[in-house]
Amino acid sequence: MRAPCRLSPLSLSLSLLCSAGLANAATTTLPELSVTADAERERDNPRVKDVSTATRTSTPVRYVPQAIDSVKTSNLLDYGSNTLGKALEGIPNVSSGADTRFDSVRIRGFESSNDFYLDGIRDDSQYVRDLHNIERVEVLKGPAGVLYGRGSQGGIVNRVSKAPEHGRRSTIEAQGGSEDLRSLYADLSTDVSDDISLRLNLGNQDNNSFRDGIDGSRQLFAPSMSWQLTPDLNWLVQYEYSRYNRTPDRGIPGVNGRPADVDRETTYGDTQRDFIDDKAQSLRSRLNYQLSDSWQLRHTLGLFQLDSDFDNTYQVGYNASTNTVTRQRWQQDLKTRNLSNTVEAEGDFATWGLEHKLLVGLELAHQRRDPLLRTATGVPALNLNNPDRGLQHNGQMVVSSNNHTVVDSRGIYLQNQIRLNEQWQILAGVRFDRFEVETTNQLRNISEPQDSTSTSPRLGVVYSPWREHSFYASWSKTFSPVGGGLIGITPGAAGNANDAGPELTRQKEIGVKSDWFDDRLSTTLAVYELELYNRRTRDPLNPELIQLSGLQRSRGIELTATGNVVGNWYVRGGIGLQDATIVKDNNGLEGNRINDVAKRNASLFVTWKPELGWYAETGLTLVGERYADNQNTTVLPGYGRWDALAGYRTHDWDVRAALSNLTDKTYYASATSAAQIMVGDPRSLVVTGTYSF
Repeated sequence: MRAPCRLSPLSLSLSLLCSAGLANAATTTLPELSVTADAERERDNPRVKDVSTATRTSTPVRYVPQAIDSVKTSNLLDYGSNTLGKALEGIPNVSSGADTRFDSVRIRGFESSNDFYLDGIRDDSQYVRDLHNIERVEVLKGPAGVLYGRGSQGGIVNRVSKAPEHGRRSTIEAQGGSEDLRSLYADLSTDVSDDISLRLNLGNQDNNSFRDGIDGSRQLFAPSMSWQLTPDLNWLVQYEYSRYNRTPDRGIPGVNGRPADVDRETTYGDTQRDFIDDKAQSLRSRLNYQLSDSWQLRHTLGLFQLDSDFDNTYQVGYNASTNTVTRQRWQQDLKTRNLSNTVEAEGDFATWGLEHKLLVGLELAHQRRDPLLRTATGVPALNLNNPDRGLQHNGQMVVSSNNHTVVDSRGIYLQNQIRLNEQWQILAGVRFDRFEVETTNQLRNISEPQDSTSTSPRLGVVYSPWREHSFYASWSKTFSPVGGGLIGITPGAAGNANDAGPELTRQKEIGVKSDWFDDRLSTTLAVYELELYNRRTRDPLNPELIQLSGLQRSRGIELTATGNVVGNWYVRGGIGLQDATIVKDNNGLEGNRINDVAKRNASLFVTWKPELGWYAETGLTLVGERYADNQNTTVLPGYGRWDALAGYRTHDWDVRAALSNLTDKTYYASATSAAQIMVGDPRSLVVTGTYSF
């Protein structure tokens, strides 16, 4: 039985903050936001000129010596998609490895499942994120440990949420489409006074699936407040509650090195009983204090908690002799809680004719993870071609693990953006981290702590010989300690599994960023080499021992283009070529390609969108051949998908219809193993209506 929706006391916090704001409103006037034709065109433009993910300061994309891609979620939601995997699909050298349980991506061939951030705050819990309260998604490619600490081997994914804007209009949006998709969302804004702006995003979505027995339901409640307490002090408070209750779908198995030749509707779970229920809450507070014209102080506090339960029967292999799909059944009750506290000082100053933008930061974080896992034996197998999903496992579930993990991490970082002259800029930074993890096995009543330290540097140079073009080169490094990914270790593990040092990642990158057509269109061309060394691999003579002798390498080239070409024509897209392989390994994987990573991927969307009246868009997404597993036993064929959209808008109304996968091509979106291959969506229609007031 699916759990009822429960709001914790955390959800009361924002209303208390808003009440305080109403009772103590100051008199400072925020700048008016005028809705002009230029502002409307900027919303239509897929290009993002300034980003903060790469440097934690507002910096033009051209002056960031590292590739970064931005995706506006409005371009995705029109097609009825509401997942990170879909949002990042087609970005050069980014691929989705998501399964039914949680978001997962690979950036430049490297696993980044724990490198998710929300407004710059670590968000590494296992769940599927909602994008309806997100303005855009920024993907910083390559190591980002200099600002964000552990992990970030291939890069990070930062969601930038919708914040209050003074003078902003409200919208109500209804959507319906194929597979019984129906949703109603509201994005409401009001200015309580000249100093306080409020925004509320809320809504509900229900849908079935082309996959037999699969459905889902989402709810969102996300209020926020911006309060200009004094002329120099602004307080931004954001709360978000999201729930996603769904029937899990682990896809289809691989057979004879390819996805099974079965109808794409075929499922192998227990759709009458299986469920996954994610309930996520986030409270974020950011105080910005303008110390002077040149210096500001920021304090960011983030509290996140996840309550995720599931009961899932899924396939783990294929038995050729009986033509059956073998299955397992697992239950999990997972609770996580993350507390993040960051203080930053940012300032501009000059020395000996050099201009500096200095950033100094201190980050303190505390995380808890409590998974209770039950498993079963004797789960009945299903026929590959004619599965009887009425064959349930009704035996006893046995507790297989019950762990309690606590993580304390501390980091201090320093970054300097130096402008030497009109042509040359330097970005230099370094961060020192201490990571402490302790896991208690509550079944065996044993506990074990581990700690590690590391230094993460970054150096970049930007050369702009012409106003429209900037050449750059950068080098960066990061670390991944034991217990720092899916947080936790195994107390009493045999050998040195808990004592092994951090895995390390380094990247060398060169490129050129350009603006074309009177600064309307931006392009980035990047060439890189990214290496994971000190990679953990088991000793072939004694498998209980871990050796830090493995090496994984990715080399590639990327080209992206976004912006306004001419008149009302816009483009967004890019192409990526990469070779991601396991170079050194003691366990038979040496020379293999990394799973879920295509050697080639690309996308191109062309949009014609006048300020008012009819508009249209069409686009292609191309993904090359990939392997479903690191053993390279099962191949996922490459594919191309064609999408299109048409709509009509007035000053207040916007109605549009979107067709995905126009040719109804069967394709495979991702895989978590050779036994679990996710089938891509067939042709589908989504109609959306929006009213602004």
